Amino acid sequence: MKQALTPLTQALGDNALVPRRELKLLMKRSNVPGLVHLFLWMVLLTFTGSLIWFTTDTSWLLAPAMFIHGVVMVHHFALQHECTHYTAFRSRKLCKFLASYCGFLLVIPPLFFRYEHCDHHTYTNQHDKDPEMIPLPENRRAYLWYLSTIPYWSSQFGGMFRRATGKLTKGELKFVPRSEVKKVVLESQLMILGYLLIIALVLTLSWWAPLLYWWLPVMLSEPVMRFIRMTEHAGRPTVADMTRNTRTNIVSSLWRFLAWNMNYHAAHHYAASVPFYRLRDLHEKIKDRVYVEPKGYINAHRDILQRVRAQS
Repeated sequence: MKQALTPLTQALGDNALVPRRELKLLMKRSNVPGLVHLFLWMVLLTFTGSLIWFTTDTSWLLAPAMFIHGVVMVHHFALQHECTHYTAFRSRKLCKFLASYCGFLLVIPPLFFRYEHCDHHTYTNQHDKDPEMIPLPENRRAYLWYLSTIPYWSSQFGGMFRRATGKLTKGELKFVPRSEVKKVVLESQLMILGYLLIIALVLTLSWWAPLLYWWLPVMLSEPVMRFIRMTEHAGRPTVADMTRNTRTNIVSSLWRFLAWNMNYHAAHHYAASVPFYRLRDLHEKIKDRVYVEPKGYINAHRDILQRVRAQS
């Protein structure tokens, strides 16, 4: 399996921000912290899902309840991301299973995402190299267009249906190994088949649970995830230097929990093999050498909008 080695090589090199021995200790993995986090995550999902259950007969409260539940639902991306790196749990089988589960929920094919994300770490925030790059919007209209999630869903669904027909773009073939193309195609086909099966059950059995507890909440709340993802690299220098091209956001404990500590994004890019429950420790060791936004996501967007105004 292709790996993103460059950032880790830098982290262990002669100019490392953290001594090799300390970093290797931080990289040790365990199932226990991840299982505890996952249990609490499921408790929170049960709670937010119950909000929908209790408001189904109260139309004016149903949408807010679905939005709250959706905020937790879209953060399945954080769990998928950690499992893609095999850092959520020591067990690789559990990581693969949960990455597939989260990917199905969010229309993010897990195998394809793993290869794509590998190049994101290798070429972070570099034009024409980083396949996940969110460029600084050209103006406020482009900024709002991205946050609307319309281009995001168009890309996700369009890409999945295209790959299901066996067509990969030149850009995708740069990071998907030729030997894995058939698996990537099959993955998209199976996901589409799964969605069609659920749609058939909804229509034939009037089984509205997927609509109320999954599809509508995710659609309503995906702008929150776009808002958060934009803060990770957008507006930072487009250079091959993680101390400059990545933004760490200091946020509340609730947001840290939802994000599986991915708000410590510079620490994650410095050493992607460090599990989520040790990222805060790594952050404390490198915080004076990386870009940190101490006032969180809102202030990060103020910075992004200032840069948008400056360039336009």
